[in-house]
Amino acid sequence: MGLPRGSEWIIILLIVILVFGPGRIGKIAGELGRSIKSFREGLGGKEGETAENQTENQSENQDAKK
Repeated sequence: MGLPRGSEWIIILLIVILVFGPGRIGKIAGELGRSIKSFREGLGGKEGETAENQTENQSENQDAKK
């Protein structure tokens, strides 16, 4: 009872197409792609902000030591 194999995936895909229709699947795939892109951009922005904050904190600590 492992993962589905080749012919089982084809049957699953056909059932999904019958339930949702080809147009709806395209919309879902597009929305999924946009959300993944947005998530990655969000992660990238937070990393940049974190790096900026660390640099500011280091410079503030150096100023405080003087």
